[in-house]
Amino acid sequence: MVVAVKVFKKTTPNGKLTVYLGKRDFLDHLDFTEPIDGVVVVEKDYLNGRRVFGQVITTYRYGREEDEVMGVKFSKEMVVASGQIAPLPGSDEKEKLTQIQEKLVKKFGPNAFPFTFKFPEMSPSSVTLQPGEDDQGKPLGVEYTLKIYVGEHTDDRGHKRSTVTLAIKKLQYAPPSRNRRLPSSLVSKGFTFSSGKINLEVTLDKDIYYHGEKVAATVMISNNSRKSVKNIKVFVVQHCEITMVNNQFSKYVASMETREGCPITPGANFTKVFYLVPLASSNKDRRGIALDGYLKDEDVNLASSTLVPEGKCPAEAIGIVISYSVRVRVNCGTLGGELVTDVPLKLLHPAPGSVEKEKSNALKKMKSIERSRYENSCYADDDDNIVFEDFARLRLNEPE
Repeated sequence: MVVAVKVFKKTTPNGKLTVYLGKRDFLDHLDFTEPIDGVVVVEKDYLNGRRVFGQVITTYRYGREEDEVMGVKFSKEMVVASGQIAPLPGSDEKEKLTQIQEKLVKKFGPNAFPFTFKFPEMSPSSVTLQPGEDDQGKPLGVEYTLKIYVGEHTDDRGHKRSTVTLAIKKLQYAPPSRNRRLPSSLVSKGFTFSSGKINLEVTLDKDIYYHGEKVAATVMISNNSRKSVKNIKVFVVQHCEITMVNNQFSKYVASMETREGCPITPGANFTKVFYLVPLASSNKDRRGIALDGYLKDEDVNLASSTLVPEGKCPAEAIGIVISYSVRVRVNCGTLGGELVTDVPLKLLHPAPGSVEKEKSNALKKMKSIERSRYENSCYADDDDNIVFEDFARLRLNEPE
């Protein structure tokens, strides 16, 4: 059985120009990022000497729209890639067409113009910060838009009726194999008016977790002091760094508290494995939680950890930098205070092609059966095994 290839399409309001994209999510593999490749089909004799241009625009919103007063803007919009698409610019080196571009050019003939744009090195990943109930305007975060328009020259802004804008995402995935290193932390706490210490050791069962996986934290406490441990709290913490304004904040995305085995009296030891599952669905109404992708997506995840290429410093990352840790708080009584430690972890999507990715896709298919009623936006092409889908259809509630 031949598997059909899904292609997303979007047409200008005047119907004269249609953009086709093989995908909307582009992966950053650290050593390279997948290029944005597609095809523009222009109605015959429509251009009349004009040209078709393309731009990849990133919008970095780091403050609320309602707080913008006296001309102060809390967003930065940058064109990160641009070029002429049609007529095909004369070039000695012709870009090799991808498989989907070849199929589309063959299908639509001389009015089909392929294009390829590349993300700049170290460009930020797509992240959205969940707004609160009272927030208005666009959510904070980093988003990418592909804009295709007709104009006389590059500086033309293009008319709305002959312009297409397509929201795309730049995402990072986990490496194909996970590290065997087990992250751990060991801390101790002494007390001013009594001898001995309370030792706390926390170890995770792996370095990288996939979205939806249980985080297993082994907590070991040895009480060599005269104090007692009253209770234990375990959290998964999401850390966000907004580089534009040098602002940092942290949010708990999963938590639990236990008194099991407590009080841990002087001379006693305690060992227990705690399981936590950090999910976007458990944090739906919490302002400031960082998410992967768009708020309208039903299967939206927590934002993935930010990775940097080998040899690069994490401080060089730009946009909204995401990291995670498991935090354990041990309550040592009213006068004893708390003993706290953090163990870093990475939260990511499984790499495409891996066994974990196939399992994840199978689960998603089961969950998305109810979407079948929207399939009338797709139609199959038997000759080329291509299925076309209107670009905005998946984001059901987004305005056109």
